[in-house]
Amino acid sequence: MRVAGALAGATLLATTACGADAGTGAATGDTPQVVAAFYPLQWITEQVGGSDVQVSSLTTPGVEPHDMELGAHQMAQLEDAALTVYIKGVQPAVDEAVTPDTAFDAATAVRTIPAGGHDEHEHEEGEEAHDHEVSYDPHLWLDPSRFAAVATELGERLAAADPAHAQAFKDRAAKTAASLTALDEEFSQGLATCSTRTMVTAHEAFGYLADRYKLKQVGITLDPESEPSPARLAEVAELAKREKVTTIFTEALVSPKVAEVLAGEVGAKTAVLDPLESAPSGDYASAMRDNLRTLQTALGCTT
Repeated sequence: MRVAGALAGATLLATTACGADAGTGAATGDTPQVVAAFYPLQWITEQVGGSDVQVSSLTTPGVEPHDMELGAHQMAQLEDAALTVYIKGVQPAVDEAVTPDTAFDAATAVRTIPAGGHDEHEHEEGEEAHDHEVSYDPHLWLDPSRFAAVATELGERLAAADPAHAQAFKDRAAKTAASLTALDEEFSQGLATCSTRTMVTAHEAFGYLADRYKLKQVGITLDPESEPSPARLAEVAELAKREKVTTIFTEALVSPKVAEVLAGEVGAKTAVLDPLESAPSGDYASAMRDNLRTLQTALGCTT
């Protein structure tokens, strides 16, 4: 496992958690602060960190992460953090503000796919950093198998930075990875046999899900801030009719108007497919299972 860079943050973690008893792992001082950039990273950090860290999120619930701006409060969070967990390319302001020695880019723990496709890979597992302009799809948490790898690596980072709680971090990381592997198996079985494998989405957030489970993603737009051109809408409508798509997927944080117009044109209905960029009503695992059920209904899957 890679722990390069984590040891550089060990002093800061040890200082933040001063008074920890190396023999018992009990902290008598303040609990280390770990900052997650947005919801799915907050969830996985809470699972792996447990009671040995205090986790906060830079992004307020209900706010689209791409729209988040760093104010005084967020800057203070970053300055006080023993570790910041983020994905480079989602929030440029965070990319610029993090301190490399105390930051973990979750995208470095997995094999990424390019934005809008899955024919090539931007970087391989184990790479430490990306160029300032990244071209890979950052929505890696929508593939539970990749997210399991993030859990394992996060456990290593926390263990290396805070040896007093190393085994606890590793144990929780293994438990989290196992639960994500089980979720991955649920998706594999649930999406194995479907009448169609094409999903038309509001924006191209589901590339990893499509890549993992052999689906075809057709995004109306590349990102939620973009407006589709008339030519793009006509292209997607033609494809949807040709492939007998029955459902156009919308998102909770993105206006459904364009998707609704498209659905009306092709004689389809709409359904919400959550990219989990903000906190759902339940948690990550329950929201992912909701997504699975939505996909099974929309794609005509049998188990």
